[in-house]
Amino acid sequence: MVYLPRPASNGMNILEKTDFKNLGEKYTGKVRDVYSQNDKVILISTDRYSAFDRNLALIPCKGQVLTGISKFWFENTKDIVKNHVIDFPDPNVVVGKKCKILAVEVVPRAYITGVTGTSLWTLYQKGKRDFGDFVLPDGMHKNQKLEKVVLTPTTKSEEHDRPLSSKDIVYGGHMTKDQWEKISAIALKLFQRGQEVALKHGLILVDTKYEFGTTSEGEIMLVDEIHTPDSSRYWQAKTYEKRIASGLEPENFDKEFLRLWFKENCDPYKDEVLPKAPAEMVEELSRRYIQIYEQITGDTFKIETGDIEKRIENNLKKYTI
Repeated sequence: MVYLPRPASNGMNILEKTDFKNLGEKYTGKVRDVYSQNDKVILISTDRYSAFDRNLALIPCKGQVLTGISKFWFENTKDIVKNHVIDFPDPNVVVGKKCKILAVEVVPRAYITGVTGTSLWTLYQKGKRDFGDFVLPDGMHKNQKLEKVVLTPTTKSEEHDRPLSSKDIVYGGHMTKDQWEKISAIALKLFQRGQEVALKHGLILVDTKYEFGTTSEGEIMLVDEIHTPDSSRYWQAKTYEKRIASGLEPENFDKEFLRLWFKENCDPYKDEVLPKAPAEMVEELSRRYIQIYEQITGDTFKIETGDIEKRIENNLKKYTI
């Protein structure tokens, strides 16, 4: 266990939202504030915690961790596929080349797990075995490793993601057959690289999701983020077998930690008002995010203090319009 300084929970390290008037047209995503310009997009990672299709909490330093980990992975996968990165002008910001976003999230999975409505384990528990592109056998248990990595694409939606098969993607007009064949192959290569690098750092990359876009010339690019604890599940490798054998959840370093708490204490899909995430769990999740940053990148995490929004504004002056 790596023991790290605890981030302040008094707002010093919290970025809830931004409201810049001179960076372009603003779109507010679940976690990122995105400013669109003619040829580029500015993605600002906030500390919003999103799960079950809603924002549930603010996690200190989360946005900085997401950007830092993405920076590491974008650099270490650019030999597989080009990415949209132009610049990292601030610890919470990536400036990317503007692409036409393909409306499918590609989700590779190596284990059967999860508590959300689209997770393999949730669907499996409900009796589903045929997932269109693959069939799972009876008798599987939660957090079990699959025989091979599977792809479970979903629609990229403002509300609920909807599972798709390869046929759905092509015949539904989401991508051309050629695009899907190329992107599915790229996704598997990215995931294999992620698993290999993660394991060298003592981690299991359980699953993740990728978003792709195309340039005006039709070139495929990886966009948004990659292998962050928001878009991926990570388990500690050295304790996995023992914990599974004991009937325990794997030691996780991603948003599943707080997802499980909400699932146990309410119905996050149906309840209009949800309980507030306990302060100690918010602090613990922040610590876990920082730990996984250090474990993956090998760098010491520097907690930024002061007015984060003001710092971002200063660092983005060259991108004002």
